[in-house]
Amino acid sequence: MKEIGEFTVFLKDYFFSRLLSAGRVFESIKDLIVAFLIVKRGKYSSSFLNTSFLMIVAAAIVGGPIIAEKTQTNNYQALVVSYNPYAGPLSTDFSVKPRDKIENYTVRSGETLASIAKRFDISIDTIKWANSLKSDLIKPNQVLKIPPVTGIVHKVASGETIYTIAKKYNTNAQNIVNFIFNSFDDLDTFSLTAGQTLYVPNGTIEPEKPVYKFIAQIKAGVRGSSNFIWPTSGVITQYWVWYHPALDIANPSAPPVIAADSGTVAYAGCINWGYGCYVTIDHGNGYQTLYAHLSSYSVAVGDSLSQGQQLGVMGSTGRSTGTHLHFEIRSGGQILDPLNFLK
Repeated sequence: MKEIGEFTVFLKDYFFSRLLSAGRVFESIKDLIVAFLIVKRGKYSSSFLNTSFLMIVAAAIVGGPIIAEKTQTNNYQALVVSYNPYAGPLSTDFSVKPRDKIENYTVRSGETLASIAKRFDISIDTIKWANSLKSDLIKPNQVLKIPPVTGIVHKVASGETIYTIAKKYNTNAQNIVNFIFNSFDDLDTFSLTAGQTLYVPNGTIEPEKPVYKFIAQIKAGVRGSSNFIWPTSGVITQYWVWYHPALDIANPSAPPVIAADSGTVAYAGCINWGYGCYVTIDHGNGYQTLYAHLSSYSVAVGDSLSQGQQLGVMGSTGRSTGTHLHFEIRSGGQILDPLNFLK
């Protein structure tokens, strides 16, 4: 079967190669064909031209798409991959458009920093910081460094930690850890190597522009616009983004975590990475909720929980730098923005 499969692949590539060669030959001699058609005008011109025209159309239909497929590319086509931000038994795969490193982009005539920022879905300041630009003025053929995410690209110096870097750029260390393309020497301590490139999502160089604002001092049990209630009390330190599809709710006092809605416990356990200690609840209506980084949990798989019933205590287990709750709402294989349900 393996040899049959290899032969099939070879045969397909061979026919495509031959068709491509035929198309290129046709492109090189089409002017001669046109001249020949003109010379043949006369007694049999009508039938000759009609037949020749049909042959040209047939050749274009067969060879055109192949030539286009082989010769045209789009350097900025969106890459869609299946990506799972946290490892765990019940984590969900979904399609995003991640970029994992800096790209070099050559400015085209008529483009501005605003149009380029929109093209790559990052802020104007991000491009200015990455290229040490003092103004918004750019020119055609100028090469710009384009970071993968809004924020700062930082070269780690000796002795720096994610905590000192987060403080420098007015964000918190958890936001740096949440960006899955950042690498660490030790996933337990999140230690760094001098000289490595570190991405600081939503970081800012200006101290007067904080990376986030708390939209509310939330209280556990307050009902949102749907049937879900806030699962704990604290402040929101990170919102839903493609590389971190959840809300982070922080509270150094480590308050209880409660069920956002009634349901059945589908998972309760701990892993040494990702979610740490976490609980998932199936609400029986197509929705599931997940509560991660718990210091402890008090439920078991199969337990029935009522809305507002305690399931654990906020903590800092797994991929975490401080006491907070990582809260997800899922439906139909997708991880949804909890703020759409908890406003």
